[in-house]
Amino acid sequence: MAYRVYDFDYGTPTQILFGKDKIERLPEVLGAFGKKVLLVYGGGSIKKMGIYDRVQSLLKDFEIYECPGVEPNPRVTSADKGAALCKEHDIDVVLAVGGGSVLDCSKLICAARYYDGPAWDLVLDNAKATKALPLVTVLTLAATGSEYDAAAVISNLETQQKLPFMCPLTYPKVSICDPTYTFSVSKKQTAAGCADMMSHIFEQYCVTDSNLVADGLCEAILRTVLGNGKKAYDKGDDYEARASLMWASSLACNGICGTGNSFQAWVCHGIEHELSAFYDITHGEGLAILTPVFMRYSLNDRTVGRFATLACRVFDVPFEADLYAMAEKGIQALERFFASLNLPRTLREVGITSEEHFEAMADSAIAHWDFSQAIRPLDKNDVLEILRRSL
Repeated sequence: MAYRVYDFDYGTPTQILFGKDKIERLPEVLGAFGKKVLLVYGGGSIKKMGIYDRVQSLLKDFEIYECPGVEPNPRVTSADKGAALCKEHDIDVVLAVGGGSVLDCSKLICAARYYDGPAWDLVLDNAKATKALPLVTVLTLAATGSEYDAAAVISNLETQQKLPFMCPLTYPKVSICDPTYTFSVSKKQTAAGCADMMSHIFEQYCVTDSNLVADGLCEAILRTVLGNGKKAYDKGDDYEARASLMWASSLACNGICGTGNSFQAWVCHGIEHELSAFYDITHGEGLAILTPVFMRYSLNDRTVGRFATLACRVFDVPFEADLYAMAEKGIQALERFFASLNLPRTLREVGITSEEHFEAMADSAIAHWDFSQAIRPLDKNDVLEILRRSL
């Protein structure tokens, strides 16, 4: 590979309010957009944590409508429900309180509010989104980086599809990131979040050509997760570990880490979306299974230097003449880290025991993602092989 900076366009309009008790600024933040608020949240954990009551108290002078029950793999039906509420009550601003699934669903709600038709139309054709409500987020889970980007991933159970919704109009206007809100995150979700944010970086780092600035950002974030993931897993209220993971997660997926690099194919995400569309598994766990398999499958004489560099700079593998050995040691170090968080290593461990849907998954992945410019270009047969090796 070569070091070079490719031309790029980059920008993010999101303001980050990071730190303990930043939620106190919520009335000021929302007041800039209006008084009618749609509060979107998930299964009720924000009520157990006390965040729901705090929001209600802070927004006592606002008119609040609620859209609860957003699923872990957010469904388009929830977005349709939220958009209908926005239209019915002429909502001024959407407030998403939760993790990436709640934030993703809220982005589609913001765009669907101004669309005369089902929200799934916007997922199938992102260009149909021409206007969106302002979005403010309060983050409770460090994983997806949705608080700092314009991307969402939405599931449709009827069609068994899980597809990206990319719309620059849905960047959050303001995201409140208080690490203490992640203290109660379960070990399972903490581990899955670490795998997710690391995968975001691997997707931007494992490319044909990169530049030193992007490499430095990617390597620093990966080392941050390696240094803090187990601490947060073992001791949920370790503020410094939680804060480090939260900031790493935000930066890992807002585009800055791959800026100036060659094409980023996002292979593991493309394949994992098919897994969770068909089996509704936890996204980060699927990525933890696929990533080492993808890395080994991608090793060849052209790519081995990149994986050896990753092994050396991130996993402290000493340099040696045998680059393949270096690369393998790096992949093994990643597997050991995932194992320390009790993440699954095979699809069988998450209940996928046969190749029943692999053909359909591979067809869909190839149809919706461009893997032809991946670090090792992939076709349908390659996707099938990665899935089979993951069993």
